Order: sequence, then structure tokens, then C-alpha cells
Amino acid sequence: MKFRYARHTNNLDTLIDFYQNIIGLEKLGGFKDHNGYDGVFLGFPNQEWHMEFTYSASKANHHPDKDDLIVFYLDSEEEIQTIIDRAKQADILPITSQNPYWNENGIELTDPDGFGVILTIKQVD
Repeated sequence: MKFRYARHTNNLDTLIDFYQNIIGLEKLGGFKDHNGYDGVFLGFPNQEWHMEFTYSASKANHHPDKDDLIVFYLDSEEEIQTIIDRAKQADILPITSQNPYWNENGIELTDPDGFGVILTIKQVD
């Protein structure tokens, strides 16, 4: 099984910038004017998952809840600090998570659509 997280957005270029230049994902592909949609695939090569963001004339109508989160499990505190440093340079500051677990075990940023993005250390099996 492969996993794709797909979300429609009014901020395609801003989301691409956030997930590539702040979070560090790579552009895996994309499309233009496919039945009126533009889109991009972001993730890492040779992984069983990726994110897809699309844009069209139909406007997205998001109402993200404070617990609507994307969680990235990283390998080290250094990786998390690198992302935090890039975010701060872009005037994106960590926020307090609604769920106390993430305040104790991670850092939360907010993406351009208002969804929470958690950075935490990879769980040990």
C-alpha cells in the first residue's frame, strides 16, 4: 500500500515554498491544467508516501481544527532545529499545541492553510 495525503488549496505556491524550503520535502512531480487543476507532489524519493496539493478555480474552504495535524517523525533533534531555524528566518514561529502530548514531545508550526505541522523524533519500535 502507498499513502498520499491530498489537499486542495488557495495557496499552492506558498504551500510548495513552506513544505520544500521550511520542512525540507522534495518536489516529486506535478501537473498543470489537468481538468482545470494544477498540482504538486511533495515527499522524498523511493518512499511509500507523498503529499499532493492542488489548486483550481474552485476555492478551498478549509476550517482546520487545532487537532488537524500532519506529524513528521525526524531522526534527530538537530533535524528539528534546522527546520525551526528555517521557519524563524521566514517569520514562522512555533505555537502551543492544543494536545499537551505534542507540547511535551514535539514542536508545532502552522502551514499557510492554517493546518498544524508537528515535528518530533522518530519513534523507537
